[in-house]
Amino acid sequence: MILKSVKFIISAVKQEDYPKDNLPHVVFAGKSNVGKSSFINSLLNVKNIARVSQTPGKTRLINFFLINDKFYFVDIPGYGYANASKQEIMKFADMIDEYLQNPLIKLGVLLLDIRRLPNDDDLLMYDYFKAMGFKVMLVLTKSDKLSNNQKINQVKEIKKVLKTNEFDYIITYSTKTKENQTEVWNYLEKVVEETYE
Repeated sequence: MILKSVKFIISAVKQEDYPKDNLPHVVFAGKSNVGKSSFINSLLNVKNIARVSQTPGKTRLINFFLINDKFYFVDIPGYGYANASKQEIMKFADMIDEYLQNPLIKLGVLLLDIRRLPNDDDLLMYDYFKAMGFKVMLVLTKSDKLSNNQKINQVKEIKKVLKTNEFDYIITYSTKTKENQTEVWNYLEKVVEETYE
């Protein structure tokens, strides 16, 4: 895909705030410290359209970015909030739950640190995506930290824990080397184009 334009549209809290143009959505989810904002910035070849913080879990709203005037990247708050109160966590859960009912979501991108096996929060988000009927792309971040053999083994173990199926698209990624950036875009483009057919 040739990236022609990226526009930040809105930070939303509730349904009334979402864009009203019925364009397809690609939603990005992951643990607070998985590098979600860095991944989005890396894909878009910009430094800080998605905020990167030294403190994980700083995304507190649902952020909409319009790509090529054709579809949205939607960045939802990271889960596993280390420094959030119970009340805050409930508020985030309700906000995310409301958004994930959105019929415009065509793809759920779940980010996982390739060096770690998925935990209960990861499993919950993966199962949620599947239950909602989204196509799922699993992006295994920080792949530059492992050797090729280690990567192969970790991919196998992660698949086993999540019980993935042949419909899931699983890819390794590094924001440092931009490993597999083209492949990620090719898959995103394929999913978005299908919605226009």
